[in-house]
Amino acid sequence: MQNRTLEIGVGLFLLAGVLALLLLALRVSGLTLGAGEGSYKVYAHFDNIAGLTVRSKVTMAGVTIGRVTAIDLDRDSYTGRVTMLLNQEVDNLPEDSTASILTAGLLGEKYIGISVGGEEAVLSDGSVIHDTQSSLVLEDLIGKFLLNSVNKE
Repeated sequence: MQNRTLEIGVGLFLLAGVLALLLLALRVSGLTLGAGEGSYKVYAHFDNIAGLTVRSKVTMAGVTIGRVTAIDLDRDSYTGRVTMLLNQEVDNLPEDSTASILTAGLLGEKYIGISVGGEEAVLSDGSVIHDTQSSLVLEDLIGKFLLNSVNKE
């Protein structure tokens, strides 16, 4: 009987360890089990979204307020359309807020930073942020620098 109790205890301990590893993997990867309760969708159009991925952070003043849920091509304007899921606690963002694609560190991941506007009307579910700043592409910057230095000589 003592041996049986020990085996059940070890099994429960291993099950708890596997569940803890699964929870840790979900937290690190940014995946959630919920379907986005308490949030609303906002869209933004960018000329260049190089390096931005689905599940990238959306921040305001350095605080994460949402996630990027989809990236696709707008066939009418030929720009990249980004769908963001913002937390319901941040339901007072003015309509003239600015969305910029920023980089965490020199070669880090891309994320969206939102700067607050000053208008009275606020963003709601399905709103579009019109004032955007695209991603800075390092290759384009190097090309402009090299072309500029060649033209000076």
